[in-house]
Amino acid sequence: MTTTEELVSQVNKILDDIGIDMAGLFEDFDVVELAYTLKKNLSLLSELEEELERRVGESIPTLHSMDKKSRDPHIQWLYRKKRNRVLALERLRAAITAHKMALAHISANYEFYLGKSPIKVDSIKKDELGKIKAKEKPVKLGRIEVLPYLPYSGDVLRLLSREGIEVRETFKFIKGKLREKGTVRTRGLRIEVEYWSDKRLKRDRIDLPADADIEAELRKRYGRRFRWRVLSFVKTKGVLINNHYTVDNLSLAYALLDPKDGPEKLALDIFRYYFLTSPTERETLGLYPGIKQCVDCHYSLLDLPFKREPDFKVGYGSMLLIRKCEIENMLSGKRTDISSIPNYLLGGIVLYGITSWNEGKVSELLGINLEDLTEAIRKFVLSGLHTTLFSSVDKFEKFMPKSDKAKKFLSLLQG
Repeated sequence: MTTTEELVSQVNKILDDIGIDMAGLFEDFDVVELAYTLKKNLSLLSELEEELERRVGESIPTLHSMDKKSRDPHIQWLYRKKRNRVLALERLRAAITAHKMALAHISANYEFYLGKSPIKVDSIKKDELGKIKAKEKPVKLGRIEVLPYLPYSGDVLRLLSREGIEVRETFKFIKGKLREKGTVRTRGLRIEVEYWSDKRLKRDRIDLPADADIEAELRKRYGRRFRWRVLSFVKTKGVLINNHYTVDNLSLAYALLDPKDGPEKLALDIFRYYFLTSPTERETLGLYPGIKQCVDCHYSLLDLPFKREPDFKVGYGSMLLIRKCEIENMLSGKRTDISSIPNYLLGGIVLYGITSWNEGKVSELLGINLEDLTEAIRKFVLSGLHTTLFSSVDKFEKFMPKSDKAKKFLSLLQG
């Protein structure tokens, strides 16, 4: 059985080899071979992580807590050895996250076929590599171009140290944006109510929206004999991506991809990610491990792609995503009425309905087919949901049936 030091050395050697081997795969881009290699590496690294984690644990010792008298050289040596083990584990986890992100990007952008049968990325075998064909999906999620720049060796800072000042500054800028805590937004109120029922004084705690008419709502629930007080405000908070490995990997990859416009490209990719997917899809996609399921507060990163818009205001991109998530909740239970509309087209319809943009601009921004989007809007109008989801329906008038017979049929269809 290997010692812990030998295991650490083995982990670092394997990660160095992976970094060299992966660079060669992108010289002659073969998505099937790339997917197989990523899957094979991930399996090996996951086994090493489990073993190293078992031996090392989570705590990182420090010498700063020791006074000068107790800083024995032998104790310091033990602490440094422990720290080296933890750093190897951190590097390993960063590499695993990079592999997972790359596999998720490939799965989101390609379909794989063995003959005529579709297969998943996890099912690719070495002896079938020459028989498997990859086909691009019509709608792109993430950005395949960033794959060569992900730190598959897990050594983010060493890779960054080889680059110039411009890349380093972009890396710091993106990382700062991703670690930024969203601007706090009051989403609701938590209220304690005392009321009379069956000749007894009872208490209840409820949550109400921030803009609710509290007195009217409580009177409806508890009658006239009650009193209430605000316990707390329900506020949104937290970073957009709560995984520092993901943050480091994205910062490095987009800084290397485009030192000038990398932050804007990342913001646009995240914006598309939310609009082209449903909440259920976002639970399993894994393009950005640790990302929020829904945007519920303002992040300045999401403003970057829209600063040239004539009606731009601070929080522009975040407000569009907050509205998208609200509409997703409003559509809960009503999805059967528009079951023929895919989620990515539904995202285009929502963006069309909440902005002043025409269908051409929405199609271009989200990277979806204009004809498919137009047809989806027509189907959506037939369902009548546009009248309940959007405050202004004037934009949808041109998609309404024109003939009297069709209008009569539509009114019957909508009840």
